[in-house]
Amino acid sequence: MPESSAYCPEMSGLSVTSYRPFNCSPEAPPALYATAVKAPSIFHVSSRKLIQKLRDDILRIHGFEVASTLSFSQALEMVQKKKYDLVLIDVEGENRVAGAELLCDAIKKAIPDQRVAYVCNHRISFKSDCPDEIIRAEFNPELLVCSVREMIADL
Repeated sequence: MPESSAYCPEMSGLSVTSYRPFNCSPEAPPALYATAVKAPSIFHVSSRKLIQKLRDDILRIHGFEVASTLSFSQALEMVQKKKYDLVLIDVEGENRVAGAELLCDAIKKAIPDQRVAYVCNHRISFKSDCPDEIIRAEFNPELLVCSVREMIADL
Protein backbone atom coordinates (compact mmCIF):
# COMPACT_ATOMS: atom_id res chain seq x y z
CA MET A 1 0.00 0.00 0.00
CA PRO A 2 1.41 3.39 -0.92
CA GLU A 3 2.55 5.74 1.77
CA SER A 4 2.22 9.48 1.60
CA SER A 5 3.98 12.43 3.12
CA ALA A 6 0.75 14.46 3.03
CA TYR A 7 -0.85 15.19 6.38
CA CYS A 8 -3.78 17.06 7.81
CA PRO A 9 -2.32 20.11 9.58
CA GLU A 10 -3.32 18.62 12.95
CA MET A 11 -1.64 15.32 12.12
CA SER A 12 1.91 16.60 11.77
CA GLY A 13 4.27 13.72 12.35
CA LEU A 14 1.82 10.85 11.75
CA SER A 15 2.48 8.83 8.66
CA VAL A 16 0.07 6.86 6.55
CA THR A 17 -0.13 3.27 7.70
CA SER A 18 -3.11 2.31 5.61
CA TYR A 19 -4.41 3.61 2.34
CA ARG A 20 -7.38 2.37 0.39
CA PRO A 21 -7.37 3.00 -3.38
CA PHE A 22 -10.53 4.49 -4.81
CA ASN A 23 -11.25 3.19 -8.28
CA CYS A 24 -14.97 3.53 -8.69
CA SER A 25 -17.42 5.58 -10.66
CA PRO A 26 -19.58 8.13 -8.83
CA GLU A 27 -22.57 6.45 -10.45
CA ALA A 28 -24.02 3.68 -8.31
CA PRO A 29 -23.56 0.23 -9.78
CA PRO A 30 -27.02 -0.80 -11.06
CA ALA A 31 -27.37 -3.75 -8.70
CA LEU A 32 -26.09 -1.92 -5.64
CA TYR A 33 -29.36 -0.27 -4.66
CA ALA A 34 -31.74 -2.14 -6.93
CA THR A 35 -33.31 -4.09 -4.08
CA ALA A 36 -32.91 -1.45 -1.39
CA VAL A 37 -36.14 -0.39 0.24
CA LYS A 38 -34.67 2.91 1.36
CA ALA A 39 -31.68 5.06 0.55
CA PRO A 40 -28.49 4.34 2.49
CA SER A 41 -28.29 6.62 5.52
CA ILE A 42 -25.31 8.78 6.38
CA PHE A 43 -24.73 10.83 9.52
CA HIS A 44 -22.21 13.60 8.88
CA VAL A 45 -20.38 15.40 11.69
CA SER A 46 -18.77 18.44 10.12
CA SER A 47 -16.47 21.13 11.41
CA ARG A 48 -17.54 23.93 9.08
CA LYS A 49 -21.04 25.00 8.05
CA LEU A 50 -20.13 25.59 4.38
CA ILE A 51 -18.42 22.19 4.07
CA GLN A 52 -21.31 20.55 5.92
CA LYS A 53 -23.86 21.86 3.44
CA LEU A 54 -21.64 21.04 0.45
CA ARG A 55 -20.96 17.44 1.50
CA ASP A 56 -24.57 16.87 2.58
CA ASP A 57 -25.85 18.14 -0.78
CA ILE A 58 -23.36 16.03 -2.74
CA LEU A 59 -24.41 12.90 -0.88
CA ARG A 60 -28.13 13.65 -1.25
CA ILE A 61 -27.74 14.26 -5.00
CA HIS A 62 -26.21 10.79 -5.24
CA GLY A 63 -29.10 9.08 -3.46
CA PHE A 64 -28.10 9.05 0.19
CA GLU A 65 -30.32 10.02 3.11
CA VAL A 66 -28.22 12.52 5.11
CA ALA A 67 -28.49 13.95 8.61
CA SER A 68 -25.74 16.15 10.01
CA THR A 69 -24.50 18.33 12.82
CA LEU A 70 -21.67 20.75 13.52
CA SER A 71 -21.48 19.62 17.15
CA PHE A 72 -19.53 16.70 18.56
CA SER A 73 -21.62 16.96 21.72
CA GLN A 74 -24.89 16.47 19.78
CA ALA A 75 -23.49 13.81 17.47
CA LEU A 76 -23.43 10.86 19.89
CA GLU A 77 -26.98 11.57 21.05
CA MET A 78 -28.23 11.79 17.45
CA VAL A 79 -26.46 8.57 16.40
CA GLN A 80 -27.95 6.71 19.37
CA LYS A 81 -31.48 7.77 18.36
CA LYS A 82 -31.30 6.36 14.82
CA LYS A 83 -29.30 3.64 13.09
CA TYR A 84 -27.16 4.96 10.23
CA ASP A 85 -25.32 2.95 7.60
CA LEU A 86 -22.27 5.17 8.04
CA VAL A 87 -21.11 7.97 10.31
CA LEU A 88 -18.72 10.44 8.65
CA ILE A 89 -16.63 12.60 10.98
CA ASP A 90 -14.75 15.58 9.54
CA VAL A 91 -11.39 15.74 11.32
CA GLU A 92 -10.18 19.01 9.85
CA GLY A 93 -10.09 22.12 11.95
CA GLU A 94 -8.63 23.17 15.26
CA ASN A 95 -8.69 20.40 17.86
CA ARG A 96 -10.85 18.18 15.66
CA VAL A 97 -8.61 15.10 15.71
CA ALA A 98 -8.77 14.57 19.45
CA GLY A 99 -12.52 15.25 19.45
CA ALA A 100 -13.05 12.89 16.51
CA GLU A 101 -11.24 10.08 18.31
CA LEU A 102 -13.29 10.61 21.48
CA LEU A 103 -16.52 10.67 19.46
CA CYS A 104 -15.57 7.59 17.45
CA ASP A 105 -14.67 5.67 20.62
CA ALA A 106 -17.97 6.72 22.26
CA ILE A 107 -19.98 5.66 19.20
CA LYS A 108 -18.20 2.30 18.98
CA LYS A 109 -18.75 1.71 22.70
CA ALA A 110 -22.47 2.54 22.45
CA ILE A 111 -23.05 0.88 19.06
CA PRO A 112 -20.23 -1.63 18.39
CA ASP A 113 -21.28 -2.48 14.83
CA GLN A 114 -21.66 1.16 13.71
CA ARG A 115 -19.41 1.97 10.75
CA VAL A 116 -17.44 5.18 11.21
CA ALA A 117 -15.13 6.98 8.78
CA TYR A 118 -13.06 10.11 9.18
CA VAL A 119 -13.07 12.61 6.33
CA CYS A 120 -9.88 14.53 5.69
CA ASN A 121 -8.35 16.27 2.68
CA HIS A 122 -5.11 14.33 3.04
CA ARG A 123 -4.11 10.74 3.63
CA ILE A 124 -3.82 10.18 7.34
CA SER A 125 -3.98 7.40 9.80
CA PHE A 126 -4.27 6.91 13.52
CA LYS A 127 -2.91 4.38 15.93
CA SER A 128 -6.33 3.55 17.38
CA ASP A 129 -9.15 1.14 16.68
CA CYS A 130 -11.28 3.98 15.33
CA PRO A 131 -12.25 4.70 12.63
CA ASP A 132 -13.16 1.85 10.27
CA GLU A 133 -11.86 3.91 7.35
CA ILE A 134 -10.36 7.26 6.41
CA ILE A 135 -11.96 8.89 3.39
CA ARG A 136 -9.89 11.32 1.39
CA ALA A 137 -12.22 14.11 0.31
CA GLU A 138 -9.77 16.51 -1.36
CA PHE A 139 -12.75 18.65 -2.40
CA ASN A 140 -13.49 15.95 -4.93
CA PRO A 141 -17.19 15.05 -4.90
CA GLU A 142 -16.66 11.90 -6.97
CA LEU A 143 -14.05 10.58 -4.55
CA LEU A 144 -16.30 11.29 -1.57
CA VAL A 145 -19.27 9.49 -3.15
CA CYS A 146 -17.16 6.54 -4.32
CA SER A 147 -15.55 6.17 -0.90
CA VAL A 148 -18.90 6.21 0.90
CA ARG A 149 -20.33 3.64 -1.54
CA GLU A 150 -17.34 1.37 -0.96
CA MET A 151 -17.81 1.60 2.80
CA ILE A 152 -21.46 0.50 2.66
CA ALA A 153 -21.34 -1.79 -0.37
CA ASP A 154 -21.68 -4.97 1.66
CA LEU A 155 -24.57 -3.85 3.87
